[in-house]
Amino acid sequence: QVQLVESGGGLVQPGGSLRLSCAASGSILSINAMGWYRQAPGKERELVAVILSSGTLNYADSVKGRFTISRDNAKNTVYLQMSSLKPEDTAVYYCNFREVLIRGLRDYWGQGTQVTVSS
Repeated sequence: QVQLVESGGGLVQPGGSLRLSCAASGSILSINAMGWYRQAPGKERELVAVILSSGTLNYADSVKGRFTISRDNAKNTVYLQMSSLKPEDTAVYYCNFREVLIRGLRDYWGQGTQVTVSS
C-alpha cells in the first residue's frame, strides 16, 4: 500500500507562487506515474501535470510554462511548483500515484490541498 500526504496549499495573490509537496510512504517501486490533479467547485477533476517513471513530463495546456512537476526519489516526494498563478487555478489539488497492472490501473490519492488565488 502507498499512502500520500500533501502539503503546501494556501491563499496567494494573482501572479504569486506556491509549491505543493506530496510525500509517499510504503513501497513505490511499482509506481509508473506520479501526478497532480485538481478539482474546482462544480467541475470535474482534471490532470494538471504528470511525471512518468521514464522521466517524461506532461502538462495540461492551461499550466504549461507556469507549473513545473519534479520528484525527489530519495525522499519519495513529488512536487508541483506553481508560478504566475491565476484565479482560475483555484481548486483542490490532489496528488496521484498510479500503477499499471496487467489488468487495469491502481490509483493512490492524497487527501487534497486547497489552493486559492485571490486578491
